[in-house]
Amino acid sequence: MDKVNLLNEKVRHHLDTIYQGIFPSDKLDDIALELLKRMRISHEHDILIPQVHTNLWNEKDVVLITYGDSIIEPSADLSQGMHKPPLQTLYTFLDKYCAHAVNHVHILPFFPYSSDDGFSVIDYSSVNQALGSWDDVTRIANEFGLMVDLVINHCSARSLWFDNFIKQESPGKDFFFTIDKDTDTSLVTRPRTSDLLRKTSTTDGTKYVWCTFSHDQVDFDFRNPEVLLAFVDIIRLYLDKGTRIFRLDAIAFLWKEFGTNCINLPQTHEVVRTMRTLIEHASPNSIIITETNIPNRENLTYLGNANEAHAIYNFSLPPLLLNTLITGDCGYLKSWLMSMPPAQNGTFYFNFIASHDGIGLRPVEGLLSDEEIANLADCMQKFGGKVSWRTGLLGQQKPYELNIALIDALQGDMHGPDEFQIQRFLCAHAIMLGLEGLPGIYIHSLLGTTNDYEKASNTGQSRSINRHRWHFDSLSRELDDAYSLHHQVLTQMTQLISIRTAQSAFHPNATQFTLHLGTKIFGYWRQSIDRTQSIFCLSNISKEPQTIKLCDINLIGTDEWVDLLTQTPLHSQMQNITLAPYKSAWITNRFHKG
Repeated sequence: MDKVNLLNEKVRHHLDTIYQGIFPSDKLDDIALELLKRMRISHEHDILIPQVHTNLWNEKDVVLITYGDSIIEPSADLSQGMHKPPLQTLYTFLDKYCAHAVNHVHILPFFPYSSDDGFSVIDYSSVNQALGSWDDVTRIANEFGLMVDLVINHCSARSLWFDNFIKQESPGKDFFFTIDKDTDTSLVTRPRTSDLLRKTSTTDGTKYVWCTFSHDQVDFDFRNPEVLLAFVDIIRLYLDKGTRIFRLDAIAFLWKEFGTNCINLPQTHEVVRTMRTLIEHASPNSIIITETNIPNRENLTYLGNANEAHAIYNFSLPPLLLNTLITGDCGYLKSWLMSMPPAQNGTFYFNFIASHDGIGLRPVEGLLSDEEIANLADCMQKFGGKVSWRTGLLGQQKPYELNIALIDALQGDMHGPDEFQIQRFLCAHAIMLGLEGLPGIYIHSLLGTTNDYEKASNTGQSRSINRHRWHFDSLSRELDDAYSLHHQVLTQMTQLISIRTAQSAFHPNATQFTLHLGTKIFGYWRQSIDRTQSIFCLSNISKEPQTIKLCDINLIGTDEWVDLLTQTPLHSQMQNITLAPYKSAWITNRFHKG
């Protein structure tokens, strides 16, 4: 059987699983052919064969997460408006300050939008004119690996598709999920407290449109294959514009079925597999990451058997690491790490501890008690943060996420602020950068940006507290001032990253074992895939000095050892080492300075 027929058969199998008898066989045949045609892989020479269980990444890969307008500057050309296209300013910033530290950039939704800072997309095919143009996007893509959001669960209520839905015209007439207003939705898992249904007047009468997140974000109905086809067109466009990594936003909520919780349904997983099949046969080096802010066990299922997402967001890490550093006890973090299965070749964990969203709390359900989650939320509020809420199954209000800049979240411990803010902040990143997986670093963590109370007040949105917009001139002054908090953070963060990217033991799929060094020292061991380098990653997560017996980590006496972070030589005859509060050590037998 030739490549075209083999691929067509595989896609046809995906469609059988998704639509499960909704359509006759000949209809599914037509859909399969159309999907391949729209991805431009309908001929033998178009099809590229992906390598199964191949790692398309290594220790040098680091992703910077940023909005297109996180940094702005005045325009010298008045024809461009008051400000230079921010995507051009972003490129200048990346080139000047980040080129030696990161090699991928996640530009958060840069499309025309109506709310949610970009995640309520009006038009998927164009760049928001206030940010720049496709040329600006592709320029960044040519210098850095580009990560783009596929906002696939919903779009803006101001989109052409929804306007056509109201007028009952195509395309869009049957694109959105509607139900009878009296349908029992009590089992539905909600990330928000707003009403699930939006009452909408159309030329075909009143419709009740499903809105998982807000009434400006109307959910698609993937029971209609025309919606799947439309998103394949979008994927093809993004590939053409240089996208290497696709972030499937809010994918867990994609498929709805009455009488279920409407999250993580089998059809949702099959849609991800379908997209994986199409993307990897059109562009074998492209990667899919699923964004599923859900309990850890459910999140892991999106890796499938290396046939679904290439990577999943490691959503349990941010709240567990934060809890560790403010309680001075790594017990929960250690237990979780031991429970995590190694990512098989061809998959990886996407590690992060801060992002444009808050620190989600659902991923620690079952890992921390309700009381511990409440204590964590209370501490963050005392540090100037905010808490977003969701409605539980019994109608109760439960904390959903913490909204606070990471450097402010780490200004102290449960007893209040102290003098260890920067040390604690750097300790958190030293832990994250060494872990199995590929790191993503939010621009405001790289810069040490603090809470933006003014923006949160102006927008009325809690998440805005961690979405500051810098002016390039003032940012440059801060970064060039050796005494500035932002200079200190950027300098030390980029040093950490440069050391990390030079170590083969930090390959995203290198071996990892958790060390048992008590509750005050969090430690794990990494070994390179070729077994030539070992690194013992040790962090004092308390505000008191901690001594570690070197016999407890069993350094091999025939090797020479050095702490990569201080360049201090160690030897097996030494009895112990002492780590100052919130200090880390990366002890290796193969020295690469970075």
